[in-house]
Order: sequence, then C-alpha cells, then structure tokens
Amino acid sequence: MAQPALPVRPTRVRHIVLWLTVAAYMITYMDRVVISIAAPSIQKEMGLSLIAMGWVFGAFQLSYALFQIPGGWLGDRYGPRRVLTGIVMWWSAFTAATALTWSASSLVVCRFLFGAGEAGAFPNATRSLSRWMLPSERGFAQGLTHAGARLGSALTPVLVVLLIAKWGWRTPFFAFAGLGLAWAAVWFWFYRDTPEEHRQVNAGERALIEAGLGGKPLAGSARKAVPWRQLLSNPQIWVLSAMYACYAYVMAIFLTWFPKYLVDARHFSLKEMGFYASLPLLAAVVGDVAGGTFSDRLFKWTGRLNFSRRAVAIVGFLLAAGAIPPAVLSASPLVGVAFFCVALFGLELTVGVSWAVTLDIGGEFAGSVSSIMNTFGNIAGASAAALTGYIVTLYGWDAAFLVLAGLCLLAALLFIPLDCSKRIYAEGPALQPA
Repeated sequence: MAQPALPVRPTRVRHIVLWLTVAAYMITYMDRVVISIAAPSIQKEMGLSLIAMGWVFGAFQLSYALFQIPGGWLGDRYGPRRVLTGIVMWWSAFTAATALTWSASSLVVCRFLFGAGEAGAFPNATRSLSRWMLPSERGFAQGLTHAGARLGSALTPVLVVLLIAKWGWRTPFFAFAGLGLAWAAVWFWFYRDTPEEHRQVNAGERALIEAGLGGKPLAGSARKAVPWRQLLSNPQIWVLSAMYACYAYVMAIFLTWFPKYLVDARHFSLKEMGFYASLPLLAAVVGDVAGGTFSDRLFKWTGRLNFSRRAVAIVGFLLAAGAIPPAVLSASPLVGVAFFCVALFGLELTVGVSWAVTLDIGGEFAGSVSSIMNTFGNIAGASAAALTGYIVTLYGWDAAFLVLAGLCLLAALLFIPLDCSKRIYAEGPALQPA
C-alpha cells in the first residue's frame, strides 16, 4: 500500500494513544485477576465452598456480559475520552470496595458492580483506536493491547502473593484501585476522540491517518446513529460472536480457576502457584504480539485481508486445541505447565486478530460491534466461571480442562467463513454533536 505525499514529517501521537490504551488493558486484567489469586485466602477466612467461589467469579462475568452493549454504545455516542475515564473510575472504586466485603453475598454484589464498570473497557478502548490507527497497524495494535492485558495478568499473581504474605488479602485491592484512578486522570488529560482535536498532532500525521481511513475527514463534529438493526441482522456478527464465545470460555478458566487448579490438582504451594500461574500468561503476551504483528505483515505482503486474518487465527486455535490434552494428562506438573504455556501462546495468537476484525468490519461503529462480540464472549466466560465449580465437583479437574480443547477446535472452524473485507453496515443518519 503506497504512502500518501505528506506535507511535513508526521508526528507519532497515535503511538502514545496506543500505549495509553495498552496500559488500560493491563490495568483491567490486573484488577480482575487479583481475586483469583486471593481466592484461597478469601475461602479460608470466609469459609466458602468451591461452588460459592464459582458464583463470586460468575457475578463479575455476568455483569461484564450484560453491560457490554450499553458500554460500547456510550463510547460511540459520547466519545471514549469521557466514557473511558468514567468507567475506569467506577471499576476502581469497586476494586477497593472488594477489600471491605465480609461474606459470599457481599462479594457477589461487589464483583457484579465491578464487572458493570469493566464491561465498557474493551469496546471503548477499541473505539478509541478506530480514528487513530491505520488499517495496516490494526492487527499489531490489537495484539499489543491484549499483550498488555496478559502481561498484567502475568505480573499480578507474583505481586498479589507478596502483598498478601505481608499485609493480608485485602491490601492488593486497595493498591490496584489507586493505579486505575491514576490512569483515568492521565487519559482524560492527554487523549482526544479524533486526531483533529489533538493539538500535538501535526498536518503530516493527520494526512497519514486520513489517507489510511479512506480519505474521510477526521473531525467528529457530527456523530451518527448506531445502526443496530443492520449490525444485529448481519450473519457475520453472529459467527464472530460464536467464535469469540469459544475463545472467552477458554480464557476465563485461566483467569479464574487456573491458580486454584495448580493448588488443588497439582499440589503447588501458594508461592509456587504465584510463579507457575504467571508462566502461561507470559507465553500469552508473546502470542498476542506475534499474532497481531504477523497478521498485519501478511496483509502487507499479500494484500489479502481475509487470508491474513484467518490464517493466523485458525493456526492459533488449532495449536491451543492440540496442547491442552497433554497439559492436563501429563503426570509431571512442570510438563503440564509447559504445555499450558504452548496452549495459551496459541490461543492468544487469535485475540488481536479477532479484535482487528471488529475494526475492519465495524469502522466508526467498532465500539458497538466489539461490544456485541464481547457480550457473547463474556456470557460464555460467566458460564465457564460458574459451571467449572460444578464440573470439578462432579467429574474432576481433567474434565473441566478437556472441554477447552473442543472449544478451540470449534473456534477454528467458525473463523473460516468470516469476511473481514466488508463493512457490515451502510451509512446512517447523523446525530447532533454530543
């Protein structure tokens, strides 16, 4: 793809925007993973069963699913600068409030309200990039943001274990809440909804972005009505959502139950669990960056958007499907963790591609498109968090993890018919400026 003639050397404000978004993804996962690491301590203090903890995990996933579409709509309607600032402040408040809980019911209520805030994070973060990133950068950008999420997940177990050992399980929730509030302040100060509104973006960068977006003006003076009927009646949305539901069920297990699995089934101590629970998530960081980067390079080499998205995602899902059974069935706990690293690497090859597809087909309504996809993903995630307590109680840990291999195979098949080259809506009427 030829570069346009630029009036001056372009600035790189869009890259600062990207890194701020990466930090947001990291904080979202740090805040949600804290409870999975603290779960053994919480269970012991409050006397909670596995099934009760499943409902605590599931409360977050349920509200996270229910509020995806409202959160994405708010970003498309009012802009991600204001909306993302508000929701990060909301969920940070309930991260801190988790430390004040005293029973299963108070935990369920608090985590439900926490999830209602975090629900808008990914749709609005995706929307925040839709007017900033070039099409040839989208796979890398989405891979990098999700790498931030996985890096946050990987760092959190070690940090939380240290904090719990020194000050008890409540302290980490206060610490991570403060981190979210600091990010919200920086975001509101620096970010603008379009490059045209940002004083540090020069004419060269504006021209580069505008050319990459098909020559459309960057200023967002007139916001358009979200074409919900067109989005929801398009079969592509449902295929995309079903694929992502498979992905999200698998990932939810690693973010909620995997630390508990290492303690109960593999007999690791708390300190050992903190270390070994981090390793697959570190492998996932590599997969995130590799998947998005390779998809973008395939697009540049071939000019075939569908091929560049499908090839990476299908290979990733098949790799995950193949690695999970030996991870579960290996007699050696360390060999099992090694195979789980391979599985998470393969699984995360797919995620940057999946979210790049929401930008490819969603355009300026990427927030709403991604919120639909993520709604179904998190309904599956909520099911995973709650059902796993029952599956483990009735059939054991092996059965709970072998289900994941089948879901990865199904996701690979569902990616085949996705057409990333066509927008799924026609132009709609303009709204008055928000």
